[in-house]
Amino acid sequence: MATSSILDLGTKPTRSVAVSSVKELANLKSIPSSYVHPTMTNCEASDSRPDDGSIPIIDFSLLVSDDPDERSRMIEELGKACRNWGFFMVVNHGVGVDLMQAILDDCNEFFNLTTEEKLEFQGKHVLDPIRYGTSFNASVEKSYFWRDFLKAFVHPLFNFPNKPPGFSELANEYCSKIRRLTNELLKGISASLGLEPSYIAKALNLESSLQIFITNYYPPCPEPELAIGIAPHSDHGILTLLIQNGIGGLQIMHDGRWVEVNPISNSLLVNTGDHLEILSNGKYKSVLHRAVVNNKATRISLAVADGPSLDAIVSPAPELLDSEENLAKYRPMKYKEYLVAQQSNPISGKSALDRVRI
Repeated sequence: MATSSILDLGTKPTRSVAVSSVKELANLKSIPSSYVHPTMTNCEASDSRPDDGSIPIIDFSLLVSDDPDERSRMIEELGKACRNWGFFMVVNHGVGVDLMQAILDDCNEFFNLTTEEKLEFQGKHVLDPIRYGTSFNASVEKSYFWRDFLKAFVHPLFNFPNKPPGFSELANEYCSKIRRLTNELLKGISASLGLEPSYIAKALNLESSLQIFITNYYPPCPEPELAIGIAPHSDHGILTLLIQNGIGGLQIMHDGRWVEVNPISNSLLVNTGDHLEILSNGKYKSVLHRAVVNNKATRISLAVADGPSLDAIVSPAPELLDSEENLAKYRPMKYKEYLVAQQSNPISGKSALDRVRI
């Protein structure tokens, strides 16, 4: 059987086994030493607090309203959310509740396929259009994440597994709706920066935007205080829109502390990416976030990440560089090159973004 990595299953070096997914480890009484993560063995792990109700909420129906006052107010709120949080919840977004539930159910069905079936979609390179795997990049990591994933490039060309039946068709419908929603959010974000509503779409060639379908599987973990679903990081791209199966685990960094996200029912969770930070010249910063695990229930999340065209060269918008005190803070870089650099290395905070800072 093909495997993604050889993972140590105990403190003794002779106890090792080929593991293709963390799902295979969920019934252990303790986690393998290779899953003990350094970010969870210091005080940072306990320095979290529940959502206190202050996470911004964007009413999408008002953002696209015919009432200019309502629309203007929501654009202002959107700008505040991007500036102060890098994260917000979208309500009244028009994506059907039944569709959201159905796509999460199909994600669960995919992860419940046999190991052999899932390994048919095991990618070898970060730019492979379909890639099933475990952890983040097990080939370069010293500590592994308690996570299995499926990633598929769904725009400008739609690529997707052919199992389970109907999954591909449902994903195509869902991602098309998310792409339209994202484009409208970006019009509001452009306006909030003082730019033309279509500025981001034109500057980053969003007609050929890279859209990635990413579903994550976090099974119960016998020692959740030692493991992590995915370590603190920011996303490449512009915006990521996420839903989950009702099991919490997403935490975002705000004012130096981890905030647990408890989403409003049927809302979409949105976080800003590195390329919005670059384009806005740091006015809107990408948000650090992580996924913690629990010992009771499986968490499934679905993130749809929208980025520039792979060939787009992203740099700060010249219109925002209006004085000697406001010079460009980031070097231009082709999105494809940034994506490969980030995904090929161990995930670590904003290390990819740091490479293009001036």
